[in-house]
Amino acid sequence: MNFALIGAAGYIAPRHMQAIKETGHTLVAAYDINDSVGIIDSISTDCAFFTEFESFMEHAWWLRRQKGKGVDYWVVCSPNHLHSAHITAGLYLGCDVICEKPLVSIPAQLDELRCIERETGHRVYSVMQLRHHPAIHELRDKVLTERREGRYEVELTYITVRGPWYLVSWKGDPRKSFGVIAEIGIHFFDMLYLIFGELQKLVLHYHDEHKAAGYLEYEKARVRWFLSIDAEDLPERVSGQHSTYRSITCDGEEFEFSSGFTDLHTVSYREILAGRGFGIDAVRHCLETVHELGLLTPELPRADEAHALLSRLVSATTQAAAGRS
Repeated sequence: MNFALIGAAGYIAPRHMQAIKETGHTLVAAYDINDSVGIIDSISTDCAFFTEFESFMEHAWWLRRQKGKGVDYWVVCSPNHLHSAHITAGLYLGCDVICEKPLVSIPAQLDELRCIERETGHRVYSVMQLRHHPAIHELRDKVLTERREGRYEVELTYITVRGPWYLVSWKGDPRKSFGVIAEIGIHFFDMLYLIFGELQKLVLHYHDEHKAAGYLEYEKARVRWFLSIDAEDLPERVSGQHSTYRSITCDGEEFEFSSGFTDLHTVSYREILAGRGFGIDAVRHCLETVHELGLLTPELPRADEAHALLSRLVSATTQAAAGRS
């Protein structure tokens, strides 16, 4: 099958290119406003590349008119605020669409995409790679097997260090990325829903351009969460050795999953191509969670709802406020 990709110069695009190659398919066209895309040659030296969206679309329509050359899958790796428009373009072109997270910016756009799916007869799939991670399967199996009545006590920590480029790029602009909660957190809120059921309460404790923290209460869990792109938040045991730390602790038992991510996009592609991809309904809950958190004003936490790393942030904020008064 033939694939076209939007956002070829982006951070995540190489994983999609590799997934296309490893599933035995062909990247026939790619687009990005930036031209640092030499990595395409490692996938295909026959891939057409464009730096203007109009030219890219014109080529895609031309391919559609050539027997056996039309684009089957339209891959969206563009900045978050462009996802909806780029998904729509792919659907009307007659393609099924694979899109990076978050699928769209607000829940109402999901309903619009659902209408376009019905109009075109084509589907939108989101890459939800955490659903394929072995550690997440292990935790979900634990919860399903135990069938306990009370809630689990859960602490989720995700720190993925980003340099100064991050805030200069579109990722640092909340109008385009929708902030650190959406950019690095949405997969984890999907994971929590998948394991612990319906969300019943959400509180935001802290939020700035580098990090966020809060409390979520699900049917089966009380979750204290912390997200950060700041190297200062890395645990001492990994600082200087690794730039990413992912951990979920359930009733004191840690499920550490900092590794095991390298081939999850390929797994996701195999599932999508086999008809088992995650569509609009699958992503609605995590998108609604991110959207609702974005509307909240941070508040001081109750003692039993604060993440372990939050006390340092609250203390620093309080001291800074005192210094200004």
